[in-house]
Amino acid sequence: MTPSIVHHRTASIDGLDVFYREAGDPANPAILLLHGFPSSSHMFRDLIRALADDYHLVAPDHIGFGRSAMPPVDTFDYSFEKLTEVTEGLVAHLGLERFALYIHDYGAPIGLRMASRRPERVTALITQSGNAYMEGFTPFWDLLFAHAKDREANEAEVRKLFTLEATRWQYTQGTPRDRLDRIAPEAWLMDQAGLDRPGNSEIQLQLFWDYQFNLDLYPVFHEYFREHQPPLLVTWGENDEIFGAAGAEAYRQDLPKGEFHLLDAGHFALETHGDEIAGHIRDFMGPFV
Repeated sequence: MTPSIVHHRTASIDGLDVFYREAGDPANPAILLLHGFPSSSHMFRDLIRALADDYHLVAPDHIGFGRSAMPPVDTFDYSFEKLTEVTEGLVAHLGLERFALYIHDYGAPIGLRMASRRPERVTALITQSGNAYMEGFTPFWDLLFAHAKDREANEAEVRKLFTLEATRWQYTQGTPRDRLDRIAPEAWLMDQAGLDRPGNSEIQLQLFWDYQFNLDLYPVFHEYFREHQPPLLVTWGENDEIFGAAGAEAYRQDLPKGEFHLLDAGHFALETHGDEIAGHIRDFMGPFV
C-alpha cells in the first residue's frame, strides 16, 4: 500500500455497508479515527495524508453518516452501543489487533466503549473535542438534554440543528478570523448533503436522544483511565462552544501524565490547525508504538 495513496473502501459488516478511508502500510502502527456529528471520515482527509508515511490509518463512516449504509430508524437500532458494535465488526474484519484511537465528538463514546472493554488493544488515546466528563458540556447541550427528557416538546428546536446555517456554524464558531479561510467550504456542504437525505433527520434525532445514555458510562471510562493509564494526547479547540475546554482539562483528573494542547480553534480544529495536530501526533506517538 503506497503511503500517499488514500484508499476509499467498503466492507460488509453484519449485512451493512461500512465505508472507510485507509492509508499507510498495515505493518506500521495503526490509528483508528472516529468522527463526530455531523461529519464523516472526510474530516480526517488531510490528516490521513499527513501521517500515512509512518502510520496505518483507518477512518470509517458511522452508520447513517457519509458513505456508509443509512437504514431507516424503524429497521436499525440507532444507538451508540450499536454504532460501537459495527465499528468493532470493522476492526475485526480488517484484522486490527492494536491501535491508537483518535476520538472526536460522537467518536468519543464509541471509541471509549471499545477501549474500556478491550484495553489491551489500545496503544494511545488522541482526543479532539472527544468528551468524557460532565465538565465538557456547554450551554449548547441544554436543548439536547431537554430533548432527552421530552422529545415531542423540543423536537422542532432540535431540528434547527440540521440546517445549513447550523452546520456552517459548527465549523466557523471559535475560529480566529485569520484562519477562517482555511476551512474548506465543501466540508460543511458535504455534511449538509448528508443531513438533507430523506430520513436522515430522524436518524440524527434518535442519536441525539440516545446520547444521554453515554453519560451512564462515564464512571466506567474514568475507571479505565485510572486503572490502565493509556497514553493521552489532547488536541482540543480552546474556543469550542459544543464541547468546551473544561472537558479537555477534566482529563487531568484521571490521566495527569497526558499531553495537553489547547488550540486557538473551534470544534473542527483539524480544518484550521491540521499541521499542528499532525505534528503533535508524530511527537507523541513515538514512545508508545
